[in-house]
Amino acid sequence: MLIGDEWWRLLPNGVTPDAARILWIRGLRAFADGFVALLLPVYLIELGFSAFAVGAIITATLIGSACLTLGVGVFANRYPRRRLLRAAGLLMAATGLGFTLSTDLWPILIIAFVGTMNPSSGDVSVFLPLEHTVLSQSIEPKRRTALFARYSLAGSLLGAVGALAAAIPDLTAGWTGLSLPDAMRIMFVLYGAVGLTSFIVYRRLSPAIERTSNAPPAPLKESRSTVYRLAALFCIDSFGGGFLVQSILALWLYQHFGVSVSTMAAILFWSSICTAVSQLVAVPVAERFGLINTMVFTHLPANVCIMLVPFAPNLEVAIALLLVRGALSQMDVPTRSSYVMAVVTPEERPAAASLTAVPRSFASAVGPLAAGYLLTVSTFGWPLVVGGALKVVYDLLLLINFRRIRPPEEVDRSG
Repeated sequence: MLIGDEWWRLLPNGVTPDAARILWIRGLRAFADGFVALLLPVYLIELGFSAFAVGAIITATLIGSACLTLGVGVFANRYPRRRLLRAAGLLMAATGLGFTLSTDLWPILIIAFVGTMNPSSGDVSVFLPLEHTVLSQSIEPKRRTALFARYSLAGSLLGAVGALAAAIPDLTAGWTGLSLPDAMRIMFVLYGAVGLTSFIVYRRLSPAIERTSNAPPAPLKESRSTVYRLAALFCIDSFGGGFLVQSILALWLYQHFGVSVSTMAAILFWSSICTAVSQLVAVPVAERFGLINTMVFTHLPANVCIMLVPFAPNLEVAIALLLVRGALSQMDVPTRSSYVMAVVTPEERPAAASLTAVPRSFASAVGPLAAGYLLTVSTFGWPLVVGGALKVVYDLLLLINFRRIRPPEEVDRSG
């Protein structure tokens, strides 16, 4: 059965129980990321921090995530994957506890750096390279894109529910008389509980997820040039994405339109639902047009939409543009993950996953700090214009440089 015939199924045929567990925990983690990405900037503003300080804290989370991911890339083949995943789950639990107890700038900066807090709508955490490696060896190549689409779908759907859950503190404060910051701290406790649940689920993964090849673990060899070029382009994309992380977008909506947390939650919920639907649509589109074409020609119009949002005359037009962007912007995520895993050898996959993820994380870390400064100077929305323009440059360069480098399964189909 071809990918295009099974794109709508809950899981592709032949998926292992371990892969199903990874997808389940990806969704649960996305739920936590969904409400944290929206609540974090509002929580920090309520504590009295400036927009620039908020940007600095978001930058600290992304730099810390990049350092952790780099560590995974270096040590992934020296330690069992199950042990690394369990450690990441415990770190997530500790991060939630730290944000619950801390209200001063420097402790929050330190916790943001060493923890797993994710201010983005996507997964830029230490979990990513480990889970991608497990998934890529859990299914045959022709169904790999379908499995990565389910992985992204789980993140988008549960992330949407998480964004909606961000309205809970607003409602709780109104019903109980709690201050808004105190009500928000309850959600950080929930974030920590998700980390603890992740640890428990990771304990149930089987030994089959460990490295199966007898070939010694090694850095990139024959695929080095391809991966380095991809990593360089992904840096441009992520640098632009740093201006557009969910927390910055929420901060801009909060400042520019004065919308409540509940309204922001509803906006980002429907945007995430559009994103979730697009994850499945990406599979038959990639089957028909190829991974690179799918990545570029869905991403490009999405970036034009985000550049137009600051020029919207009212909130309704801005919401419409955000929904269109949500329906298109993440179709490149499963296709990008599948493409990277396809153009390297199995032994190189952990290194390739980390060496494409780490530069992205470092590059994206610069954006929130710059965006926070721009929002301090003006509430117009310059971060959205700058971020969208950088992403357009990435799309065009990706098409020019990689349209002729096709995954093996695409070569086989055309042959």
